[in-house]
Amino acid sequence: MQSVLSQLVQQLALERLDRDLFRGQSQDLGWGAIFGGQVLGQSLSAATQTVAEERPVHSLHAYFLRAGDVRRPIVYQVDRIRDGHSFATRRVLAVQDGSAIFSLAASFQGEEPGFDHADAMPTVVGPDGLLSERELGLQLADLVPEKLRPMATALRPIELRPVQPRNPLRPKAVPPERYVWMRAIDELPHDLALHRYLLAYASDFSLLGASLDPHGVSWLTRGMQVASLDHAMWFHRPFRLDQWLLYDIQSPSASGSRGLVRGRFFNQQGQLVASVMQEGLIRQHAEPKA
Repeated sequence: MQSVLSQLVQQLALERLDRDLFRGQSQDLGWGAIFGGQVLGQSLSAATQTVAEERPVHSLHAYFLRAGDVRRPIVYQVDRIRDGHSFATRRVLAVQDGSAIFSLAASFQGEEPGFDHADAMPTVVGPDGLLSERELGLQLADLVPEKLRPMATALRPIELRPVQPRNPLRPKAVPPERYVWMRAIDELPHDLALHRYLLAYASDFSLLGASLDPHGVSWLTRGMQVASLDHAMWFHRPFRLDQWLLYDIQSPSASGSRGLVRGRFFNQQGQLVASVMQEGLIRQHAEPKA
């Protein structure tokens, strides 16, 4: 397994300090701050480790409270809210330097038979032949400000291949929708809980950008402040993240310096495996006067 992916898998496993207390380290993707998907994936890992294996997570709801320091560990405190006959509920608080930076509530359910229907997968080109976001970033590297260059060119544990590549240096107003193929850069263990942690981690990539697209701006536009505020996710069917998934992203609304986005994950067989909603800060500061 490639080292950047192996490192992420180890970080998601966490260090158990006590029955309901865990500690996690951070992976620097060149952003200077902790990637929101990382604390999301680690919080889900902490919650899952306190629930019986036969009860996988089916939903989570989370809030990003403060930016985390990538140089310092994070402590995850799990509260066992309920263990019922069919469902279990957990609450997780991520703490750094004595302050909460993230909170998560997750619900777990044992597998049950029942009604089954789902949205159809959008018709888009497959991942073969598409350039990855890293390859696209390397093409623009000389034009990206030096301090932001690692963010645009770093090797990530999850490969992203956008169907409609965007040039963040020359953004154009386009409809608020994106289609991105993604998968882990190497084969993963057959541990479906791990695949769910990793999908939670990866679900924060590319998502909020769709709310910027109709306004002709990007995260590199001068004065832009972009940050995740809250995140919800539902897991519908089993999947593997070392096989291609299509991330179908739409932004139905933006107002009050906040953008709302929703996403759907489909496997290559066309099955809907997970859904996402997120609201984020998309604030454009006024240019300083000369």
